[in-house]
Amino acid sequence: MKIKKLPIDPGPAGWNAILPHRNSTNAMEGTKATDWLIIGGGFAGLSAARRITQLHPKDDIVLLEAKQIAEGPSGRNSGFMIDLPHNLASGDYLGETSNSLKEIQSNRTAINFAKQMAKDFNLPSEALRNSGKLNAAATAKGSKHNKDYARHLYQMNEPYELLDAAQMASITGSNYYLSGLYTPGTAILQPAMFVRGVAEALSLNGVKIYENSPVIALDYVKNWVVQTPGGSLTAPKVILAVNGHANSFGFFKKQLMHVFTYASMTRALTKQEVKILGGQPNWAATPADPLGTTVRRVSGAGGDRIIIRNRASFDPSMEVSEARIQSVGNTHDSSFRDRFPMLKNVTMEFRWGGRLCLSRNSVAAFGEIAPGLFSACCQNGLGTAKGTLHGMLAAELASEHSSDLLSNIMTQAEPKRLPPGPIAWLGANALLKWGEFKAGADL
Repeated sequence: MKIKKLPIDPGPAGWNAILPHRNSTNAMEGTKATDWLIIGGGFAGLSAARRITQLHPKDDIVLLEAKQIAEGPSGRNSGFMIDLPHNLASGDYLGETSNSLKEIQSNRTAINFAKQMAKDFNLPSEALRNSGKLNAAATAKGSKHNKDYARHLYQMNEPYELLDAAQMASITGSNYYLSGLYTPGTAILQPAMFVRGVAEALSLNGVKIYENSPVIALDYVKNWVVQTPGGSLTAPKVILAVNGHANSFGFFKKQLMHVFTYASMTRALTKQEVKILGGQPNWAATPADPLGTTVRRVSGAGGDRIIIRNRASFDPSMEVSEARIQSVGNTHDSSFRDRFPMLKNVTMEFRWGGRLCLSRNSVAAFGEIAPGLFSACCQNGLGTAKGTLHGMLAAELASEHSSDLLSNIMTQAEPKRLPPGPIAWLGANALLKWGEFKAGADL
């Protein structure tokens, strides 16, 4: 099969841009053979590689990344590795209690796997902090969502703390929020630092990582044969960890929804601006309304900065223009000014878009999709936790290694088929715009 489309990511990956420059590894050239091939160097691909090193320490492993590690979606997300139910397709993240318990178990397994990687590879504490997150509400409706969510957590005996406006201001430095809901189990990442660190450590432990090596063709002749612009590689087992780009490989046609979300990151704040802002140096807030504004403040290697993420668009082409980035940036500027009027001279240094993949029934595109070819795709907007989980489990499935979590995911249905193209595009974008309108001040 010829690969129909290569990844296109608009704008700079801000998380990667604030880190020291690193030279990419060599591109794959010549003719090679390996025991294991992983396609994709994000959370899913790197977690699959790590799990294979644990299960098959003597095997040869090759990982191909189309671009540079941390320049794709793994360096463009907001860095929340969330343990609790977080259904982006709902109005308030909630689900049924029985399903929520399974979701929590899966997410925490992924978080623990990521924590262990950070420990094993001696990553900086900034790469992964087990600091929890806020659900920030700027409207009465958002406050009600938080209270409803708190009741849901109480029924599951999960810890939480409801915060009033004064408590939110003491954390964020902003008087914008009416209330908040703090939950302690979320791990907060500097996502580019994390994936770069994991990739470097895996390389030192024998995994051969080739960057700027997109797969342009895939064929099966006794083993899988993969073509890149510089050469070819043969492997009996392949793990496809490319999220929505599974469609570009010809799989899960008309089953995956391709959505872009958008973010802006400020320049580094001055010492005086940090003093004026007040609040805590590191915090992370998702909106009480799923289509509201995510906000993070980070203080670390790249300076003291604030990140704003909001707006989403359904783009089946998996491409958006730079003009879209600038247009959405106007909303980011407005959301920033509303929350932080005391920082009126602070400008955005980086703006970008990030691809995510959803299915209509919120399930993964997971499993053995051809003999020896395993998919760990469609993370439903939760690429850090779900990508880590699905990469681990794909490695276990390919290794015939049984686990309760693997058994559970194998019972899930396939992603539901989408309506015809024009209907899906119109319906999805109309639904997103209506949701953003209803989010009100939470946007």
